Amino acid sequence: MAAAETHQAIETVFRIERARLIAGLARMVRDVGLAEELAQDACVIALSEWPRTGVPDNPGAWLMAAAKRRAIDSVRRNRMLARKHEEIGRDLEGERDTGVEDLESAMDDDVGDELLSLIFIACHPVLSTEARAALTLRLIGGLTTDEIARAFLSSEASIAQRIVRAKRTLGDAGLSFEVPRGTEREQRLASVLEVIYLIFNEGYAATAGEDLIRPALCAEAQRLGRILAGVASDQPEVFGLLALMEIQASRLPARTAPDGAPVLLTEQNRARWDQLLIRRGLAALQRAEALGGVNGPYALQAAIAACHARARRFADTDWTRMAALYDTLRAVMPSPVVDLNRAVAYSMAFGPEAGLKLVDEIAQAAALRNYAPLPAARGDFLFRAGRLAEARVQFERAAELTRNAREQAFFLKRAATCGD
Repeated sequence: MAAAETHQAIETVFRIERARLIAGLARMVRDVGLAEELAQDACVIALSEWPRTGVPDNPGAWLMAAAKRRAIDSVRRNRMLARKHEEIGRDLEGERDTGVEDLESAMDDDVGDELLSLIFIACHPVLSTEARAALTLRLIGGLTTDEIARAFLSSEASIAQRIVRAKRTLGDAGLSFEVPRGTEREQRLASVLEVIYLIFNEGYAATAGEDLIRPALCAEAQRLGRILAGVASDQPEVFGLLALMEIQASRLPARTAPDGAPVLLTEQNRARWDQLLIRRGLAALQRAEALGGVNGPYALQAAIAACHARARRFADTDWTRMAALYDTLRAVMPSPVVDLNRAVAYSMAFGPEAGLKLVDEIAQAAALRNYAPLPAARGDFLFRAGRLAEARVQFERAAELTRNAREQAFFLKRAATCGD
């Protein structure tokens, strides 16, 4: 194999195995920063040896063995630095053997537990939401700091600092690198799901910048969701979130016009919806419900998304069922944003005046004070009710509040259709 082909093979294998390597190493050395360095060391060794010896039959295992050796060498070296020479001469041999066996045993743990423990660590509540998202994309997603920075419209330096601080915080907290159990697992799982959905939403409806959507970020969140479903297959909300992301992502090809402008759901070409993702999403939703999660927050949102996915035409959408699902979601997960989406469903099921009534009830909520979708929704209700002058004011207000250039242009265009 030519050197260029060998290097390409190494890069591909490392990209596939990277998260597993870091997960196993982190459980050994109790330090995600050091674990990432050791995994990178294994890749460097491969770049040196594989062009000469050829790609091994099991490249993933080879990288794991190389990383293990580096980890053991690192532990031994740290012990040497931490003890006086006479103590090393007296005690090191016995301690070394036991320590090395423990490390090797840790490396032989089930890969599912390793990955799951890394996901739980990267999404630990001791970190801010932004830090959790960046660290998850770095450690499990394998994205570079530059890729993460571009995804969140930030500078590479600030993202790098955020990741370094997150690693330091985890190290200072003295956390266990084991998969949490019982009640703690349920609490920590909520943090993991929140981070993955945050990543997906930033791709599905970008909060700022020139682009309305960032499909690569959605795809990365879906990949993380599939990994989590593979290692936490008994958790209904994991499948609820996966179902929600798959179904929502199925509409991405139809959500924007060729010039990048938003396309309303009423005008989307449903032939462009990805049927494979819809089938995957519906299967994940069925799994969530089979596990007893029918009323889980993510499963309920997935069921709402499924109402759209199952309708071949906009006119076929079961808005009455959707309104009922929002009633349940509101009871399970009360929030002003859920209330706003419920108002939209009610406006479609029972008329724009029903939507306006519900919007007026939540208009003073602090969380919605500068939230562009609120005046956008009210503007749509008013437009459909024939109150065009009032609708224009609301669309202009939405344009003022949004930080996304495509949305701003879209709202101003809707305002213009209302006349003077």
